Amino acid sequence: MAISLATILLLGLPAKKLSEKFKLPGLLGMLILGVIIGPYGLNLLQKDMMNISADLRKIALIIILLRAGLGINKTDLKKVGAPALKMSYIPGIIEGVFIAVASMKFLDFTFIQGGILGFIIAAVSPAVIVPSMLKLIENNIGQSKGIPTLILAGASIDDVVAITIFSVFLGLYSGGNINISMQLLNIPISILLGIVLGLFIGLVLIQIFTKHHMRDTKKVLLLLGLGILLTEIESYLEPKISIASLIGVMTIGFIISERLPHVGKRLGLKLNKIWVFAEMLLFILVGAEVNINVAINAGKVGIIILIIGLLGRSIGVLISLIGTDLNYKERLFCIIAYIPKATVQAAIGAVPLSLGVESGDIILAIAVLSIIITAPLGAIGINYSATKLLES
Repeated sequence: MAISLATILLLGLPAKKLSEKFKLPGLLGMLILGVIIGPYGLNLLQKDMMNISADLRKIALIIILLRAGLGINKTDLKKVGAPALKMSYIPGIIEGVFIAVASMKFLDFTFIQGGILGFIIAAVSPAVIVPSMLKLIENNIGQSKGIPTLILAGASIDDVVAITIFSVFLGLYSGGNINISMQLLNIPISILLGIVLGLFIGLVLIQIFTKHHMRDTKKVLLLLGLGILLTEIESYLEPKISIASLIGVMTIGFIISERLPHVGKRLGLKLNKIWVFAEMLLFILVGAEVNINVAINAGKVGIIILIIGLLGRSIGVLISLIGTDLNYKERLFCIIAYIPKATVQAAIGAVPLSLGVESGDIILAIAVLSIIITAPLGAIGINYSATKLLES
């Protein structure tokens, strides 16, 4: 595993630099590198590294979500509260339904099979979106209307909705006794539980930070340890109780920043330094999960289905923004920012195949294809359009 880690470190920075030299997002270079050196490419990463890939990606995601929480302020959050809530479920649900219907026409799927595919694809990628939005916040782009905060908040809940509905369709396919209304009720409950747990942990940390003097480095380690623990609590309690741990992790950062702004600012700077390493782990290992050969099998039909899904998502974004003061350029940016998919598709794309779902191989192929197409497209789109469509 040590050799794999060295490979990631030695090749990750040049890959990022090369991508940026061509005026492309650095994460794109790291994603491509992951595909090349991963088990479906040159196979330079050892099996031990791939076995713990999911845990390493989760830790990296926790780091950037903590940083995001520390970067959100109450004023912006109040400004975007209702639209962010709409953005968390309307675009994803419409996209999932559009894909389900399209797969019935183009792939001869049943609606349940289509729903399984649709809500695997419907989840956006916080791994791609969160770093991009933090960069906009730091550069004060789109901040006058709180657009980066709007997208941050919406994207962190979007996955909960998509994965819950995916689980419902999977249960319906297997013929289990699924109480659909209870499953859907779990969505707001899981979000509320995530916020409450994040708030509790944040308040505990505030007490510790105010009563005990410690270096910022130790504070960050404590913060990171409790963030990881929160996500593990979610894993331990599922499927009995669902907790939106990602929104909980952001809440920890947010409450610290609100109650102890100077501490929050210093911890944010520390997390920025850790992110230099975590970013390489996250995007290279996400790329390593991508099997190009599987994606090729999806063919033109897979691309058509993804386009139909993105059309549905775009309609959902526009519906969510009705009643806001965003102009047409800013609404267009929100559509672009909601394109990237990566983490959820890499994590659960193969689940239907492993459970014996008919056409599970096609579902996996389209899930992989969605990463290859939308992660670069979304990252490049955000990078290029932000300064043109948003106010600085």
